[in-house]
Amino acid sequence: MKKPSKSKSTGSAPKSRIVRVAPPAPPKVGFVSLGCPKALVDSERIITRLRAEGYALSAEYKGADVVVVNTCGFLDSAKQESLDAIGEAMAENGRVIVTGCFGVEKERIFEAHPGVLAVTGPHQYEQVVEAVHGAVPPLHDPFMDLVPPEGLHLTPRHYAYLKISEGCNNRCSFCIIPSLRGDLVSRPAGDVMREAERLVAAGVKELLVISQDTSAYGLDLKYAESPWKGAPLKARFLDLTRALGSLGAWVRLHYVYPYPHVDDVIPLMGDGAVLPYLDIPFQHASPAVLKAMRRPGNQDKVLARIGRWRDSCPDLAIRSTFIVGFPGETDADFEILLDFVREARLNRVGCFKYEPVAGAKANDLPGAVPEEVKEERWHRFMAAQQEVSREVLATRVGREIDVIVDEVDEEGAMGRSVWDAPEIDGSVFLNGDSDCAPGDIVRARVVHADEYDLWAER
Repeated sequence: MKKPSKSKSTGSAPKSRIVRVAPPAPPKVGFVSLGCPKALVDSERIITRLRAEGYALSAEYKGADVVVVNTCGFLDSAKQESLDAIGEAMAENGRVIVTGCFGVEKERIFEAHPGVLAVTGPHQYEQVVEAVHGAVPPLHDPFMDLVPPEGLHLTPRHYAYLKISEGCNNRCSFCIIPSLRGDLVSRPAGDVMREAERLVAAGVKELLVISQDTSAYGLDLKYAESPWKGAPLKARFLDLTRALGSLGAWVRLHYVYPYPHVDDVIPLMGDGAVLPYLDIPFQHASPAVLKAMRRPGNQDKVLARIGRWRDSCPDLAIRSTFIVGFPGETDADFEILLDFVREARLNRVGCFKYEPVAGAKANDLPGAVPEEVKEERWHRFMAAQQEVSREVLATRVGREIDVIVDEVDEEGAMGRSVWDAPEIDGSVFLNGDSDCAPGDIVRARVVHADEYDLWAER
């Protein structure tokens, strides 16, 4: 190369070398999310905010500059799981921020793990982000660090949880959620719908509606209207459900307390606007136990109501949870529960052995049930429900059903029917069928069933 002239007569200066400096690596945050889907949504909101500020996510402890552990504090066993997760993060990384429901017991967390950097409570998004800033400042470039408009999610791309409210106004004796998350605080209906629209536009095929008490939605707002698509939309369970059903995605309703107005939503399921699926935590069937739980309930009325729902929507699937071994539960109370399960023929059921929770009113009730009795009742309950589930699923054999595909490998595909929520209900196996992708909704004929799952062919 010819050396440039230094003569002033040319009127040119020596050429300068352009040195490209690599941008600094973004700080990395590890995230551990425990507990229920409501906590998962909290985690998604936090990581969306952090990602928008330029943070990267680390899948490994050792690659993270700081680790956030979103805890569960509903049961003592969940608290211990949270403490174990915090301990693991401390051992593997050493720079840990704790948030979530268990965060309200800050002293206990610091006592067990004095080295944690900060502890915040449930849905305290700003405080968590501030704690991350304190541990490792952000490197933000709004032109480079792009976040999709629907935010970041921890679920597969084709389904997402849609939280419509926080907190709960009920005071069940076994539950401390109101003391952790406060009373009911509903989101404006327009805000919920705009989030749902962004999710569907991003490719989400199934919206899982969650809150602590979904059917109480809007009560605190006095069902106030907010704008959506140029028209007012009331913050009312029925109105919101109808609006969600207009988006063209599967809509699945979780944590629906059985208030009378729930009846109004069943025709939407019968018409196909939303999935024929209700997640209703009945908890028990014995009037005496329900009274001790501070929950309303009348076995005969509930059974009659379920019958009316099925008359209106024959394909309706009902999922529920129950507690055995609640303080004061007698053999007669448990037999009432077994009779209810056999007669109600619920599609999906979960059962928990009663566990005392610090701060719950149920701890003061007399008649503690021995652990061995709880265990025996749990096994009897699950055996009874398995028989019901086996009989119900057998009626699906020979039918053509819609299946949303969750996973595909060389052996075939695995998905779910309209009657199954992800991770908690059953699956539909399409053995040998690899000609589909996660998120596809395919039509298949059921060829086999057991007590939990279906097998189908296209």
